[in-house]
Amino acid sequence: MNTHRQVPPAELAVAAEERGFESIWYGEHSQIPTDRRSPHPRDDELRDPYKFMMDPYVSLTAAGSVTSRLKLGTSVSLILERELFSQAKTIMTLDRLTHGRLLVGVGVGWNQEQFENATDLPWKRRFSAMRETVAALRVLWSQEEPEFHGELIDFDPVWCSPKPVQKPGPPILFGAMGPVGLRHTIEWADGWMPLDLHLEEPGKSIATMRRRVEEAGRDPACFEISIVVMSKATRDKLAHFRDLGVDRCLVGAPMAAWDQPGEMMRELDALAEIIQQVGA
Repeated sequence: MNTHRQVPPAELAVAAEERGFESIWYGEHSQIPTDRRSPHPRDDELRDPYKFMMDPYVSLTAAGSVTSRLKLGTSVSLILERELFSQAKTIMTLDRLTHGRLLVGVGVGWNQEQFENATDLPWKRRFSAMRETVAALRVLWSQEEPEFHGELIDFDPVWCSPKPVQKPGPPILFGAMGPVGLRHTIEWADGWMPLDLHLEEPGKSIATMRRRVEEAGRDPACFEISIVVMSKATRDKLAHFRDLGVDRCLVGAPMAAWDQPGEMMRELDALAEIIQQVGA
């Protein structure tokens, strides 16, 4: 959850790299309105750690500064709630400082009040806004004098450098479900990040996604599928996802360990044993 009460990012990153994890991921909530009407996707009551989340990019910078192989991801970054140019520069800088280890997981978010506090973009058009924001970021990352003219995002030529190490920019993975979200994922994302709890039949869902990616004229082999495991991460469950050809599983400590650093490290050790058993 990336709060100040948990294992510091640099310490957690070193421990994860030493134990053979591929990557470390942090989510984002810049603010949450106290008058919250939007329901949380899983919890009736908002748990306290959501109120204390640190900035994901700053935490990933700390994590990247003390590691050399560990990939650094956002799961997810609420890119519609950030100023476009500042965000583009932050991502470019982090990718350069960590020698191209950044993965950008994005989502439209579930909290309408939070969204409307942060941006004038229309909530009812958030998927269209996401498409244009991603396209604009990619232009800023890859062109020397980028400009972008969309319906919701518009700017004339600018200088915005230095460019990221990864070309044409860090991979963008979309955490989306539902017909509209899946259509957008297939259209413009570099990969898909569904929650396992939303996949009633994972094998069928993954096969359907790969088929639709191919029907859209894209190469499924270049389209990453990362499953966010919200349920308990067992050896059999991770082995099943491995056998389905999933590129990675994002696993987290149980809620009881969120603000208990010692318990978090014990959970990390337990997960490391599962990794060795699964052979991933």
